[in-house]
Amino acid sequence: MTPDVATLGLLDDEEIELDHAALALSELDHEGLDLTPYAALLDAMTDRLDIVGAIAQTPGEQAEALAQVFHHEFGFAGDTTSYDAPLNADLIRVLDRRRGLPVSLAILYVAAARRMGWTAFALNTPGHVLVSLGDEPIVLIDPFHGGITVSAERLAALLHGALGPDAEPGPEHVAPMANRAVLVRLLLNQASRAELAGDPARALTLYARMTLAAPDNPDGWWELARLQLEMRDVDAARHSLSAMLEVTRDPERRQLVSAALDAIGSG
Repeated sequence: MTPDVATLGLLDDEEIELDHAALALSELDHEGLDLTPYAALLDAMTDRLDIVGAIAQTPGEQAEALAQVFHHEFGFAGDTTSYDAPLNADLIRVLDRRRGLPVSLAILYVAAARRMGWTAFALNTPGHVLVSLGDEPIVLIDPFHGGITVSAERLAALLHGALGPDAEPGPEHVAPMANRAVLVRLLLNQASRAELAGDPARALTLYARMTLAAPDNPDGWWELARLQLEMRDVDAARHSLSAMLEVTRDPERRQLVSAALDAIGSG
């Protein structure tokens, strides 16, 4: 069931179904669009995975079933020709085109795998979200490249490509993301691209959306306040910074927010 965004912000993290949550966020950009066909497509892919993956026991077998259904049968793959297009992070358009970013495709794989009762997570890999299947040992797959299995060598190359050749990748770079963190990353992709395209109003809308979906995430409030200040909406920025102060426990960040509030108050 696709939740409304206000309800999404109230759910416990483990209650969030990633694909339906992303669909709810996407709906905000498609007012009046009937979501029934999109929800039906998600159901159809899950039903097909239930057949193809019926006897899949190991993470490797589960990976093969996911690639078979999503890539080979339904045609989902990464958009390599227009990678930075905003529609690649808009789940409605991803479902229309069967093309998307690593994070949007990972959402589809993870949500379907979990409905099968499999252990699946989107990983916090910099620059290119991967998916893990299983517990120990896990299997890494890349939905952007058709659900292929990611070797240790490929993972190292990906991390060094994102972090730099001299960087030392750590566990945090392949850590499982909480559901809200995945949605934040999806929205952040859209917001950052909007800013790069010179559309701060669109970016502000997306950061506001982020605070609805993940009200405990301080980064959304900070970025929202930054843009509100750029647009000279001081009252709104003060509200955003105050909200950030309520959810931030890190002493340094609290000090930073308090200083920003003092600066606004004296301006």
